[in-house]
Amino acid sequence: MRIILADDATLLREGLAGLLSAMGHEIVAQAVDAPGLLKCVDRAAAEEELPDLIVTDVRMPPTMSDDGLRAAVQIREKYPQVGICVLSQYVAPVYATELFSFDPLANLAGSPTGRMGGTGYLLKERVSNIYDFASALETISAGGVVVDPEVASSLINGRGGVLATLTERENEVLSLMAQGLSNPEICKKLFLSPGSVSKYVASVFTKLGLQPTDTNRRVRAVLIYLNEYNE
Repeated sequence: MRIILADDATLLREGLAGLLSAMGHEIVAQAVDAPGLLKCVDRAAAEEELPDLIVTDVRMPPTMSDDGLRAAVQIREKYPQVGICVLSQYVAPVYATELFSFDPLANLAGSPTGRMGGTGYLLKERVSNIYDFASALETISAGGVVVDPEVASSLINGRGGVLATLTERENEVLSLMAQGLSNPEICKKLFLSPGSVSKYVASVFTKLGLQPTDTNRRVRAVLIYLNEYNE
């Protein structure tokens, strides 16, 4: 993958650059603040060399609030084909819902390649687990949605609305789907057979009103529960 990194902490940014390079990815640019990130992406677009993925911190200069998140949302709207992975030091569901507050499928027409980039919200501590981090980036690059397990739990626990119609096991399966796990990975995590997981996933889709003819049902299911949390 071709990746742009953005973080004002030099040690973390360079550490990520080294880690991702060791994984075989190419770091095409680095930014230390949100305006710099936007410039890097616009420059890459002008050269027709947009990255496959952007990894950015939430809190960055110039205000050290949610500048990185705001930049990520702008990039998502302008270049829907680029994958976005936002890193945060805190379990902040409000940041996650803001990142997922629009329907990326509606923006797909803006992608010259017809390809939709994935979206992820991970805690920085998750980077220490290299396997999980690498897996999350691959999922995002492939157009999937990944939400950190801790954030996913805070999003899904105690929610009402349509999520209240899901059984405990279906909620658990949906939470794992939000974390980017595939059906085989959910089988291993919950010690269930492939057939059982397929039935739970199908039931989740049905209860969320997603039809077999709908495209990207897995992404839509995650967006539904993220948006319901935000209501």
